[in-house]
Amino acid sequence: MRIDIITLFPEMFAGPFSASIVRRAIERGFVSIVLHDLRDWAHDRRRTVDDEPFGGGPGMILKPDPIFEAVDELRSEQAEIILLSPNGDLFNQVVAGELAREHHLILICGHYEGVDERVADHLATRVISVGDYVLTGGEIPAMAITDAVVRLLPGALGCADSTREEAHAEGVLEYPQYTRPAEYRGLGVPEVLRSGHHQELAAWKRREALRRTWQRRRDLLDPPRLAEMQRLGLLDASPSEDEGGHACG
Repeated sequence: MRIDIITLFPEMFAGPFSASIVRRAIERGFVSIVLHDLRDWAHDRRRTVDDEPFGGGPGMILKPDPIFEAVDELRSEQAEIILLSPNGDLFNQVVAGELAREHHLILICGHYEGVDERVADHLATRVISVGDYVLTGGEIPAMAITDAVVRLLPGALGCADSTREEAHAEGVLEYPQYTRPAEYRGLGVPEVLRSGHHQELAAWKRREALRRTWQRRRDLLDPPRLAEMQRLGLLDASPSEDEGGHACG
């Protein structure tokens, strides 16, 4: 996969892309990530890429011409062109999976008060938001999307089961996890995790994943999963003391 990122601040990406999974995926050839300074497509000596909005309003707007010309130069026939904007569709694990199946992504980082609407209407193939909050620009969303997508590329994690059991991978939050010591400050580990009974363990993981989702993110639960919870007797249940315990984030 190739990911081109168009930004006013390429230097912001040095840290996140030079460590951990993204760095290893680049080194192993699973992904190529190229950063592009939008000002390289400016038309004047001052490398201006923004202007005042028509009709008035606060702040400055990114001009369409540098963005269109940058994409024209970078795009391939298979490119998915993504504008990062608070006005976009919400990014989630399903969208990450869809993007991971693409061969070429072009991420356009918005900034200032926004981007000329013609970019969203006539250039971008998708407009994506990472959440219902305001960030200074599209750089941090671009990092988040790149990380979420790269870890789904075959071989990037080194273990096929890793992505299947992560939070949101199957539309529910991840079940609680524990490690040694088995008891710490009087806090124990659920006995089922130490039992060695694989069938019981799998059932516990599924039950706790559904329970946690019900407690923290009910919006994720669709009718089939609610029906599953009903069958398991979880809808009115709370974590039992013997299955409890505490784990860090």
